[in-house]
Amino acid sequence: MSNPALIRNFCIIAHIDHGKSTLADRLIEKARLVSVRDFKNQILDSMDIERERGITIKSQAVTIPYTARDGKIYELNFVDTPGHVDFAYEVSRAISSCEGALLLVDATQGVQAQTLSNMYLAMEHALEIVPVINKIDMAAADVPGTKAQIVRDLGLDADGALLVSARLGSGVDELLEAIVTRIPPPVGDAEGPLRALVFDCHYDSYRGVVAHLRVFDGTIRKGMRVRFMSSDSVYEVESLGLFKVALVETAELAAGSTGYIIAGIKTVGDARVGDTVTGADRPCAAPLAGFREVKPVVFSSIYPVDAQDYEELKASLEKLKLNDASLLCEKDSSVALGFGFRCGFLGLLHLEVIEERLEREFNQSIIFTAPSVKYRLHLKGGEDVFVDNPMDFPDPSRIESAEEPFIRASIITPSQFVGNVMSLCLDKRAVQTNMSYLDEKRVELVFEMPLAEALFDFYDKLKSTSRGYASLDYDVTEYKPTELVKLDILLNGKAVDALSQLVFKERAPARARVVCERLRDEIPRQQFKIPIQGAIGSNIVARETINALRKDVLAKCYGGDVTRKRKLLEKQKEGKKRMRMVGDVELPQSAFLAVLKSKDE
Repeated sequence: MSNPALIRNFCIIAHIDHGKSTLADRLIEKARLVSVRDFKNQILDSMDIERERGITIKSQAVTIPYTARDGKIYELNFVDTPGHVDFAYEVSRAISSCEGALLLVDATQGVQAQTLSNMYLAMEHALEIVPVINKIDMAAADVPGTKAQIVRDLGLDADGALLVSARLGSGVDELLEAIVTRIPPPVGDAEGPLRALVFDCHYDSYRGVVAHLRVFDGTIRKGMRVRFMSSDSVYEVESLGLFKVALVETAELAAGSTGYIIAGIKTVGDARVGDTVTGADRPCAAPLAGFREVKPVVFSSIYPVDAQDYEELKASLEKLKLNDASLLCEKDSSVALGFGFRCGFLGLLHLEVIEERLEREFNQSIIFTAPSVKYRLHLKGGEDVFVDNPMDFPDPSRIESAEEPFIRASIITPSQFVGNVMSLCLDKRAVQTNMSYLDEKRVELVFEMPLAEALFDFYDKLKSTSRGYASLDYDVTEYKPTELVKLDILLNGKAVDALSQLVFKERAPARARVVCERLRDEIPRQQFKIPIQGAIGSNIVARETINALRKDVLAKCYGGDVTRKRKLLEKQKEGKKRMRMVGDVELPQSAFLAVLKSKDE
């Protein structure tokens, strides 16, 4: 049985691109878990989409052995976490299974917005925080300046900060020694009733659900009957083990350990992230505190391109929800697109990642509708309703007033870009609430702004106006009054419900023009003229026209009386009019995608 005193559970947290995955590579290399031939950079970023975008999306747990200077062999369980604000929920789950955290700070960029918010997350869970200054080998590294920021911005002791270069591997030995000496061992009773927290899951098509656990009390052994407390379902453990990049089977998992169990779980709904696993024959008294309820901020509907693929899409979403606990789905339907699902996401990057994972991992051909946020409407009868889907928008005559969610956006930027960042935010209806100089080079700007404005291209524009140096962290604060209208898109006089959007009244005509222009470029020409209109109620606020394909009916008229030509043209005109009345416009999938993308893309 493993000795809890020789176990250390910790996670690696930091802002985007501060070197978490590269440091994880060095730790795995030191432990020689992977042969030199099979090793590749960012080895824990196992999804294609992670490697292509150069970001971590899924937290990954790994167990490595380490022989300390005192001669004892320690078992180090660590989790590499994502840095993007959209995946903060992944970080909070990783933190709950640890006793300590390595807080990485880039020596060239210093303390950034996500560095602060991840540190506060770790402090909420009372973790031992070890500050680590990374990228000390870079020409632009400013170690004394970074240490000063750690003291001033984070309130941590900079003398205890470790200096490493994850790229070159320097300072990693001192780091491993600090993990053993500074991070406390787990406390738990290996002989008591089993209590284990499910902090992640994934689906294996051969073996069913693989549950990732952190054992707090008791011991799990092969053949043992375990109960998932939220669904009250009982399973027999078929195999269990540790994450050593690949899954490595072991005989047992004792208190303090992190590992996985496979128990023939075919019902995806039985294994829930945040659930407590206990022994069926000797259960624990109370479940562990799970994770705080995830609150999606962006909503969009997903439909299969072919209506017959609905069941397949449903199964794919269930498996994806198992691996991504922050995705919320419910059934939905549309006149234009048939049956689908209304889904909630933590941000626009999260939405894009889900779209790509459905297409790549599950081979689904899907259409997403325009993203929306959740609005609060006060109706004249005194009733309050929340609406995130334009199809549920009530008759405007029934609405007394509307409110939209606002965010508190904290932006840290070099001082030379302050003007650019301010004008970008003010253009997005933001109100500046604070501005403070963190040091002579960096400024923190705080804005109150509507979440809907931050949805589409705010993050990209922020990066381009600051040449990539500005960093953003935000949290949803409260609802504030707004003027809201439903923008309908009419094709050939008929409204396409899947293209409807809820928008701020002043922005509606501009948004309608953009959508109409994009649809004009995407919809193929027909035998009749197609008007594309943006409408608010009965008012048309934008229009584009796709001209008809015209057959040359005069080709066989060579000379003769002009009335012959006129007769043929009149006949064609009548035919076009009739065609337009009965003609249906087929919307290609690219048209839906074009409405979501910014003009440059």
